[in-house]
Amino acid sequence: QIQLVESGGGSVQAGGSLRLSCVASSSRLSLYTIGWFRQAPGKEREIVGAIYWGGGSPYYADSAKGRFTISRDYAKNTIYLQMNSLKPEDTAVYYCAAKPRGGGPNEYNHWGQGTQVTVAS
Repeated sequence: QIQLVESGGGSVQAGGSLRLSCVASSSRLSLYTIGWFRQAPGKEREIVGAIYWGGGSPYYADSAKGRFTISRDYAKNTIYLQMNSLKPEDTAVYYCAAKPRGGGPNEYNHWGQGTQVTVAS
């Protein structure tokens, strides 16, 4: 089992930055891929990016490329989502989620509670 807790959301002006944190609790984190998702009001949830806990480069959705960076801190069991050059359309509730390594996109079965990001124009 794995538990996830996000933090770091808030309100910023367009062009600003935020760093979200996802603290993962599990005795076997190396079994998981951690994804960042977001859901804006009236829209479907979409993936922002993902990273395998055990190593390798992150994956980014087109909307995140060049502006967002996913990283991990093994000592703190934490995955970060650094968001720069934020736009009003980035406004959403952001979630981190976990799936088994190698699992398909529909296998994110463990979710955090979400954190609100609001970008003002």
